[in-house]
Amino acid sequence: MTKIISLKDKKSSVQIEKGELISFIVDGTEYMHQKGSKGWRKTDDEMFPVIGPLSKNNFQLTTKQGTAILDQHGLLREMEYVLLSSDKNTAIFSKTYAKNTPLQNAKFPEKSSEEFVFWPYDFSFEKHFTLKDRILTINFKITSAVGMPFMLGYHPAFLLSNTGKETLVANGEKITLAAIYKAGHNAFPVLNTSNIRLENIDRNALEISTTNFNNFMLWTTVDNMLCIEPISQYTSYTDQKFSEDNMSISSGTETFSFEIKVV
Repeated sequence: MTKIISLKDKKSSVQIEKGELISFIVDGTEYMHQKGSKGWRKTDDEMFPVIGPLSKNNFQLTTKQGTAILDQHGLLREMEYVLLSSDKNTAIFSKTYAKNTPLQNAKFPEKSSEEFVFWPYDFSFEKHFTLKDRILTINFKITSAVGMPFMLGYHPAFLLSNTGKETLVANGEKITLAAIYKAGHNAFPVLNTSNIRLENIDRNALEISTTNFNNFMLWTTVDNMLCIEPISQYTSYTDQKFSEDNMSISSGTETFSFEIKVV
């Protein structure tokens, strides 16, 4: 049986399954998309060390330490989290990767020609959950060799009313679900901001703030859920090839944060 880690605060709670945020309840109301419901098959995930499809690169990315074979959104999702610690209000999970270790590609063979993926750098990836004063904060810490190229995206899915009437506010402008549907698989870009607000129809609004991501992309194909994804960069504007030239470069330790507040 899978162990569920539960965090609790006054009138709010969080449930985490193998490092995946599966529930955020405030005042008795659920705010996270539930696995098994219409829409995406997960509630959250991470995109690392690339964001987007590598098919236009023939699934290859050349780095100073060698050529990687990667698929959609990288390889972190092919690894399992290890629980480092937890208490009433916090939980810390980690994934550790040894360079060039082949990982089974879950998209093979139905959606990919690559059976295995690998990356030519060692890294460790930590995911820290903190629930305090009805606010959920998720911090990410990446430790690697100085000079490692990377992209990072967080991919949480939120419950909607199933009416198609929700809107978001970012950079002083409103964004409709219709606009997000139109963007399709590329996802709708919201760039150069660390804050976005989801105006719900049947529950309180959510204010989302981030540190060091500086961009979002929005994706859904259904009326009952929406992925609000902070990203280090948006990769779907053109058919540009993935390379170190359009990636961030690690200083050795990188930190990012994502905060959800019910208002």
